[in-house]
Amino acid sequence: MLQRFIKLEFKGFFRSSALAANIVMKIFQILGILYMLAVFVFLAIGAFYYPKKEMHIDPLPFISKFMVYWLVADLFIRYFFQQMPTQNIKPFLTMNIKKSTLVNYMISKTFTSFFSWSGLFIYIPFLAILLYNDYSILGSFAWVFTVIILSCCSNFLNILLNGKDIVVWIIGILLVTLGGLDYYKIISLSSLSEVVFMAFYNHWWLILIPIALMITGFLIVKKFIKENFYLDKSLEMKKEVGETENIEFLNRYGVLGTFINNDIRMIKRSKAAKSIALGSFLFLFYGLLMFSSPIYQTPYMELFMGLFVTGGFLFMFGQRVPSFDSSYYPLMMTLNVPYKEYLKAKWWLIVSAVGVSMILAVAYAFVSWELYFTFLAGGLYNIGVNSQIVLLSGAYNKNPIDLNSRNKSMGKSNNFSFKSILLILPQMVLPMAVFAGTKYLFGTTAAVASLGVLGLIGFLFREKFFDFIVKLYKKEKYSTIKAFKGN
Repeated sequence: MLQRFIKLEFKGFFRSSALAANIVMKIFQILGILYMLAVFVFLAIGAFYYPKKEMHIDPLPFISKFMVYWLVADLFIRYFFQQMPTQNIKPFLTMNIKKSTLVNYMISKTFTSFFSWSGLFIYIPFLAILLYNDYSILGSFAWVFTVIILSCCSNFLNILLNGKDIVVWIIGILLVTLGGLDYYKIISLSSLSEVVFMAFYNHWWLILIPIALMITGFLIVKKFIKENFYLDKSLEMKKEVGETENIEFLNRYGVLGTFINNDIRMIKRSKAAKSIALGSFLFLFYGLLMFSSPIYQTPYMELFMGLFVTGGFLFMFGQRVPSFDSSYYPLMMTLNVPYKEYLKAKWWLIVSAVGVSMILAVAYAFVSWELYFTFLAGGLYNIGVNSQIVLLSGAYNKNPIDLNSRNKSMGKSNNFSFKSILLILPQMVLPMAVFAGTKYLFGTTAAVASLGVLGLIGFLFREKFFDFIVKLYKKEKYSTIKAFKGN
């Protein structure tokens, strides 16, 4: 039966009406995944050698201090980006297939998610590093496999918490609170984490505890799914009473304020948009990669990180304009909607998010003020230039998004355009080249100023640029409507 399910997955992919687009999308996804896996390997190397060479301490106890935070963060990320494949299973409920078989398939399929197996590219290289540095063989295997098993338990817990947003936010707030208390040494959660995880290294047979916990978790999840595995119960579409939300002060800005209000409501209500917002926040931590490899400590790579640290929302939300409006975009085009105000509303929302990110990124000043000024330069360029370029690329974006689906934030199909790919040059290559060259010749201050000037020029001439973007959107309007209706 498992083989039949796998065959159906392949048939569903290759018989899709958007096969070519799906293949192109898969290629880009594979390239992105390979990049992330390479980053994870470097992260494992940096996690061991940075404490050893820079801090002159034993890396394993040091890392053990933060494992409790790592596992809770893993759960938090899973909850917002990983979802049970219930839609693919629904048709089989009316067939003569054992329910336990379907449940086992559903659970096993969650382990094929990138969030379930990608961690192995951190844990397995870390295990190899421990063995290479003459750590105990049994202890090293026990420590690493304990982390892997607890990560599997996190997957089970994610299934049980599915749809319980308030519980997850309470867990997140509690973790942040405990982390603050731990930082100011009011409590010592990190010390407790070190004691627990080092116990698995010092006493390898304790790995039986997480194994028993994983088996128990599997049985609980299996029972939970079987009890709710009915078309008219947990798998049915949830119906909620509609509520009207409005941010009053935005109404002062007329049509512009109305569009911003709509986008904010969408982010609050849509699973796909919420995932984008959370992912944008996580980009603030992208700069921590500088500790994983010396390659990230070069001027152009520091700016590369700065563009993403300050521009997470810009790249994740901005590149999905107008896809987020695909469900009602054809209707909107039949109304007297001012295109320029529509785009300016998106722009102000993006720029506001970049500004907030620039303020939050001041935490990197604790590493060095030079690094923060580099990130600041990236933020200035994002506000003046990249904020408009992402809107321009939206004219060629024909990828509809289902706002009700968390795991379809990327849409069902993708229509890649060579023009969209070319726009990466002014988004990434140009600022990196200008910054690195100016810093090499005149220093950090001049490099920051050079990107600041580019950002200021873009900001001052934004109205002219908006006029140009509007013309492109109008030119591509009918092909965009056709693509969105094809969904």
